[in-house]
Amino acid sequence: MSSFENVTVLTKANVYFDGKVTSRTVQFADGTKKTLGILLPGEYEFGTDTKEIMEIQAGELNVLLPGSSEWITISGQGEFTVPANAKFKLEVKTVSDYICSYIAE
Repeated sequence: MSSFENVTVLTKANVYFDGKVTSRTVQFADGTKKTLGILLPGEYEFGTDTKEIMEIQAGELNVLLPGSSEWITISGQGEFTVPANAKFKLEVKTVSDYICSYIAE
C-alpha cells in the first residue's frame, strides 16, 4: 500500500531508544490505527498491548518472535505478526522503514 485515504495523522512523534526508533500515528475513520516509522541500526526489544502486524517497507533486520529460538531475516520487504501482551526483539542492520498495524481481538 503506497498511501492511506481519509486519515488523521497525529503530529506528535513517538520516540523510543534515544531517538533511534521513531514513528507517527495514523488514525482511520473506523477507529483503527497504524504507526509509520523508522528504525535506525541497533538492537531493540519491544512489548505489545494488542496484536501487531509489522510490515517492513525497506531495510535489513532480524526478528526474534516470542516463543521462538530462531531469528527471522528480512531484507527489503517483509512482514511478521506479534501476539498481544508479548515481547519481541529486533536486530536492525540498516535503516528500516515500517508500518505497524494494531489489531483488536
